[in-house]
Amino acid sequence: MTQTPRPVISATGLFTPPESISNEELVDSFNRYVASFNADNADRIASGEIEALQPSSTEFIEKASGIKARHVIAKKPILDIETMAPRWDERGDEELSQMAEIGVAAAREALEKAGRSPEDVDAVLCAASNMERPYPAMAIEIQQELGIDGFAFDMNVACSSATFGIQTAADYVRSGNARSVLVVSPEITSGHLNWRDRDSHFIFGDVATAVLVEDAAIAPAQHWEILGTKLKTVFSNNIRNNFGFLNRAHPDTSGAPDKLFVQEGRKVFKEVVPMVAQMIVDEAEGFGIEADKLRRLWLHQANAGMNRLIAQRVLGHEASEDESPTVLDTYGNTSSAGSIIAFHKHNDDLAPGDTGLICSFGAGYSAGAVFVRKVG
Repeated sequence: MTQTPRPVISATGLFTPPESISNEELVDSFNRYVASFNADNADRIASGEIEALQPSSTEFIEKASGIKARHVIAKKPILDIETMAPRWDERGDEELSQMAEIGVAAAREALEKAGRSPEDVDAVLCAASNMERPYPAMAIEIQQELGIDGFAFDMNVACSSATFGIQTAADYVRSGNARSVLVVSPEITSGHLNWRDRDSHFIFGDVATAVLVEDAAIAPAQHWEILGTKLKTVFSNNIRNNFGFLNRAHPDTSGAPDKLFVQEGRKVFKEVVPMVAQMIVDEAEGFGIEADKLRRLWLHQANAGMNRLIAQRVLGHEASEDESPTVLDTYGNTSSAGSIIAFHKHNDDLAPGDTGLICSFGAGYSAGAVFVRKVG
């Protein structure tokens, strides 16, 4: 008798850029830019035409976010006050793109950990918040580089892309359309950040993650059973980026800040925390899981305060670092990859039978929850 396919997480992979920017380095660069801007515009500031820029500080950054450092692909141009954006030489069409390169590195680690070869994989989903180009799909380039026969496509649900990708992969497994699916999330979020904006210049970092979702029948002995998933979207303009192919040239960030990441941070905090916490509690109950008994929460790494409140509402008490681990302090906000980094780095110590939650939330609004149980 043929068994009904059951999706599980067989392995994860992580690529971390070797370069990192500390808060001290970032503040030094930003404040030098502020001093230069104010000096160059002294007359306009004095006349009241424009306001003087205000300097940043490590204390402000850590209080606002909990971030202490972030990994980036191009450190030098970001800290150069004449550039303050990631830059590298444009690659030819026959060369592997930067986004595909880091995605492939994460995918190869996941395959190696699961004891899989590319021939075993049926599909690749590139689930990320910012694609390097519209087409051909980044997922197909990653598929080609890995040597996978099957299909591939891109997904963008902002910071929830990875969890939306996991549910999509799980649905393919359940339906029998695939037995092994790679969900790859290369996040070069430094590229959509306005490094000249005091309120957000510290938020994002670069990274790539990969999650191998497979049928339990072929999974390694130790894996994570996917108990249930829930996706939710509610339209909001409070996190937005208006850059797109209809913008004819790369904008001057000082003149067109809406073509980069912009947010109403306080509104996001106020609206997203209760929405996500309630979604987790409701769905846990629906899946027969006691939310306050979840062994670990691998939450989206965007803001330490948001995670603290969400975890408290779900667990019913202030979560410990063991119950809700943080990677935000050293990685910054890595969009959809954040909760996957937390899961990747903080799951080995759990015992068979332990349950946990991978959860992401962000622009859209979007939120994705993946309830898992350790096996083996």
